[in-house]
Amino acid sequence: QVQPVESGGGLVQAGGSLLLSCLASGRPFGSYAMGWFRQAPGKEREFVAAITWNGGSTYYADSVKGRFTISRYNAKNTVYLQMNSLKPEDTAVYYCAAGREGGLGQVGYDYWGRGTQVTVSS
Repeated sequence: QVQPVESGGGLVQAGGSLLLSCLASGRPFGSYAMGWFRQAPGKEREFVAAITWNGGSTYYADSVKGRFTISRYNAKNTVYLQMNSLKPEDTAVYYCAAGREGGLGQVGYDYWGRGTQVTVSS
């Protein structure tokens, strides 16, 4: 199994950028699909982006397409979320998740990090 731990959150002005990192301890990291989800205050958790175990395919929520990029570096057991052109509506706690099935739904992920706060001011 793996234990994801997120980092890189913070406060940024609208239009700015942040890079989130997720270090997932345990093996085999390369056998898991990885995903990013977020939960805004008073809202339900929603899908943001996902990447297959070999990095060959990526998926994005419509709300972040063209602005966010998910990638992974298996040699370092790390998955990244590069967030550009940030908007106030991107404000949320961002969670990194690992799963054998993956996909766009939370059910496809078995292991979750504690989250990192991203706040975008206007």
